[in-house]
Amino acid sequence: MLVMKFGGSSVANREQITKVLGIVRGQAKRRPLVVSSAHKGITDALVRAAKEAAAGRLDAETVLARQRAVAGELGCDAGLLEPLYRELSDLLRGIHLVRELSPRSLDFVSSFGERWSVRVIADFFRREGLPARAYDVWDLGFVTDATFGSARPLSSFPDAAKKAVAAMPADEVAIVTGFVGKTVDGDITTVGRNGSDLTATLLGAAIGAEEVQIWSDTDGVMSADPSVVKSARNIPEMRFEEAAELAYFGSRVLHPATLLPAMEAKIPVRVLNTNRPEHPGTVIEDRAQNPRDVTSIAYKEGQLVLTITTTRMFGESGFLGRVFEACARQGVVVDVVTTSEVSVSLTANAAEPLERAAAELQPLIEPQGGQVRIERGRSIVVVVGQHLSRKPGLGAEILGAVARAGVNVEMISHAFGSINLSLVVRDEDVGKTALVLHQVLFEG
Repeated sequence: MLVMKFGGSSVANREQITKVLGIVRGQAKRRPLVVSSAHKGITDALVRAAKEAAAGRLDAETVLARQRAVAGELGCDAGLLEPLYRELSDLLRGIHLVRELSPRSLDFVSSFGERWSVRVIADFFRREGLPARAYDVWDLGFVTDATFGSARPLSSFPDAAKKAVAAMPADEVAIVTGFVGKTVDGDITTVGRNGSDLTATLLGAAIGAEEVQIWSDTDGVMSADPSVVKSARNIPEMRFEEAAELAYFGSRVLHPATLLPAMEAKIPVRVLNTNRPEHPGTVIEDRAQNPRDVTSIAYKEGQLVLTITTTRMFGESGFLGRVFEACARQGVVVDVVTTSEVSVSLTANAAEPLERAAAELQPLIEPQGGQVRIERGRSIVVVVGQHLSRKPGLGAEILGAVARAGVNVEMISHAFGSINLSLVVRDEDVGKTALVLHQVLFEG
């Protein structure tokens, strides 16, 4: 069995959904299970409508009109989604009346995009001669915890999914909602924005799929962000750990958590282009071999840097432990760390937890003449490759190229044997940093 996930741009309109139909029809012998995102822009419009309702501006019609336009373009019966339209309208009216938008309510509102899309896509497929049926993913046992906004399925999910999939008609294609779930109490949850990739790999792992395919609008995983580096090229194959690093540090193709279920189940993930289905894309698997020293470049903008400078660090055991305990207490997720005998710097992307950690550390540091400060507007640029540490002089080559581009590297991190070399630069320098690194590492 095959799991195929199609993103918002792949199901944006009739033209794109017709391409999806052709792709799915071509894989019919492999019993595809299709996971679909909402149509492009719909989830954003739903979130906006919910926030505006809480602020006193009730407008359900704008997002409903967008969905009706797609459904009408596909030739769906006008009444197909009417119960869900009424449900959303009632929900937004309730948010407007109480002027409150809880995480639970936001997940409920956000769920409608996927619930709409799978129903119109399955209806369109059937009328085009491909038997299909829409499923909400909780119909396949996707029961989650109650962590609204970042829910995860319960341990019962794999067994429930296997039973549900086994009971499906063999001649029908299942079109399944991505991104959403439901608690044991019946509350709708989401696994996080852009989380349909994760739903696909969780399903793939649960049912023992032969492969999970992620269909988007790029030719697989690229050597750099093609919107910044026009000469970016496709990476034919890569290992899970390389793809996971790139996803976490800003690669626009995969959701950061996507690969974990596939890694654990040792199921290949193939990233493909809906607009060029003949392109082989990128296969991500456990034993992939990439002969290049460098696989790809990614970046993560809008980071903050916390720097602690104090002579108390000199020769004192346990000092760093207290720093990281404070960060842990305040919920700081640390990406990059550098230390010297008298200072430590770390990066994070959430301002409030880092500010709380800094406030907790100031009484410990500043009375002894030390300093705690936060710098904003920084980016992490990462160079990733499974053979990164084997080439003598690669670090010097990278730093030299960045220096020649007139960019100041404020932090650098490369652990022993690591597949990731991280540079911290100012946000305004991230584009030229990525460009010059690509020229040196891929085009030289």
